[in-house]
Amino acid sequence: MTDTPNIDDDLFHEIDTDALLSPARSAHPARILLLYGSLRDRSYSRLMTEEAARILTRLGAETRTFNPAGLPLPDDADDSHPKVQELRELVTWSEGMVWCSPERHGAMTGIMKTQIDWIPLSVGAVRPTQGKTLAVMQVSGGSQSFNAVNQLRILGRWMRLLTIPNQSSTPKAYLEFDDAGRMKPSPFYDRVVDVMEELMKFTLLTRDQTGYLLDRYSERKESAAELSRRVNQRAI
Repeated sequence: MTDTPNIDDDLFHEIDTDALLSPARSAHPARILLLYGSLRDRSYSRLMTEEAARILTRLGAETRTFNPAGLPLPDDADDSHPKVQELRELVTWSEGMVWCSPERHGAMTGIMKTQIDWIPLSVGAVRPTQGKTLAVMQVSGGSQSFNAVNQLRILGRWMRLLTIPNQSSTPKAYLEFDDAGRMKPSPFYDRVVDVMEELMKFTLLTRDQTGYLLDRYSERKESAAELSRRVNQRAI
């Protein structure tokens, strides 16, 4: 017996390799939600998101893209606002996400952050983001930078998303898209393909195990304590 006297043996579970490695597999296409961070008519984050959606569709995913136009600032409306409800329903529907932001003043845009800020960590007993996959991308007007993707990665971890290792950063984005809004062949385009391929692999690998992956000792302990309190109250 390992010397761990602070652990409640009744609530501490060994790793269930069957639940982890051999879950029942879903048959429906992977559900991927894409968010972008600019409202410009020629928004390069939107154009790159559209390219990502095409790649994901070819890989077998079902994709939906949220248009942030009309989404209010956090705390400037309540969560019954139609755009907030639309965003939250899409997040709940999804099994994975793509976040793509321009870099503005060395950071993600306010439009990108507003969308993330409207996504709650929990709604009652439902956790809209936890255990889902995430890929992060950015576009820049100047030289290559990773400020926006680094910030998005931090937020993804905070939202308890499974943020994949790969990411995409496209510098001088105005040179990378043709007049029709399609991304030109280049190593930057190839990197987007890499990221979407990896996102699909991680999504298919983990989506049927989120219940087990999110089962935590601390929460089992808390739930057991709550149950004990309820039972004891009834007995008084």
